[in-house]
Order: sequence, then C-alpha cells, then structure tokens
Amino acid sequence: MTTTTQPSRLIAIAAIAAIAGATMLGGCADMSGTQRGTATGAGIGAGLGAILGASTGGGGGGRTAGGAVLGAAAGAAIGNVWSTRMENQKRTMEQATQGTGVQVTQTADNRLKLAIPSDISFDTNRSDIKPDFRPVLDRFGNSLNDNPSTVVTIVGHTDNTGSPAVNNPLSVDRASKTRDYLISRGIAPGRFTIEGRGANDPIASNNDSNGRARNRRVEIFVAERQQ
Repeated sequence: MTTTTQPSRLIAIAAIAAIAGATMLGGCADMSGTQRGTATGAGIGAGLGAILGASTGGGGGGRTAGGAVLGAAAGAAIGNVWSTRMENQKRTMEQATQGTGVQVTQTADNRLKLAIPSDISFDTNRSDIKPDFRPVLDRFGNSLNDNPSTVVTIVGHTDNTGSPAVNNPLSVDRASKTRDYLISRGIAPGRFTIEGRGANDPIASNNDSNGRARNRRVEIFVAERQQ
C-alpha cells in the first residue's frame, strides 16, 4: 500500500530544512558578513516561500518547490549588508570610544550598534547632551559622512524611576537631541529615525542604582541596505 505524504508535512519539512540550512550557512567561519547575511535571508525566504507555495492550494511538491525558489530570491534581496565599509566603521568607532564605556557591536541583523551609557550621555531626568558625549558623537558623525548610504536609528531609554508619562517623552527627547547634534555635524536629517522606549526595555534590574544607571542609555543603530 502506498502512503501519500500530507501537504502540511511537506510544508514543515521544507521550512525547517531551509531555515536550518540558513543557520548553518550563516555560521560558517569562512564566509564574509555580507555572505552570511545573504545566506540567512535566502534560507528563511525559502522556508517562507515553501509555506506560501503549498498553502495557496493544490499543486503538491512542484508548487512547494517553486515557492521555495521564489522565497529564497526574495530573502536574499532583503536585509542589511555587513560590508567592508560597515566593518571599517565599526573599527573606527571602537578606536574612538575606547575607554569611554561605549559598547560597539555588530547585531544579528547586520547593523552597527553603539550602546551609550548614562554616565557619559545624559544626567538623570535630563536630555541635554553631556560634554563627554560630544567627542563620541563628533567622531561618529565623521564616520557617517564617510558612509553616506547608511541609515541611522536612535533609541532612547530610561530606568523605571518616575511614571511613563515622564519617562516616555524623556526617552524620545534624548533620542531627538542626539539626532539633532548629529544633524548639526552635517548629517542629512532624512537618514535618521528616532524612538523612545521609556522604561520598557531594561537590560538590567531596576532594583539597585547600578542597574538603573545601565538602563538609562541611548542606543544608536547604523544599517546599510542590501542593494
């Protein structure tokens, strides 16, 4: 007796295989950041394409495979690129912020992230940029001028002291003051997006002063879109 594989099982197999393959490819040591980002996007796109192809009715394995191919192409074309320019910008900012407490990292979605602690960025309950923050932003502005194709997202955070009615606008104001300073350094306003998350996204406990200080921060993300 012949057993017929159910469409739902085909969907699951195709999706899991594609995403697992993307994960393994994305972790290959001999791949560049750009290649890892493209491989991951392609694999996830293939899985989603398989699901869409099979769920649009009938067609069996051929439709599923076609969806996977289209999904792979779409996934490879979407996302951020970790290019040589981005790597150079990361190294520049690591050197510029050495000893300041600023953390410079590459995110999982291929963005450059600068995590700015409160002791150099803003005083408690204030959004005025502190003097120690200005040299960091000056060097960062220079790196943005050297990489005009990138876009920037600035996110402000607070601790949980005070009410959301105070913290939410304060976090937005901190992000906007950071953006305005960079604009004053010649960066085009259209390159920026700002967010304020108040106390909603802590990275440490708010039960002690050290944890609250870590949560009062600004995060800057730089992305170069895949062409």
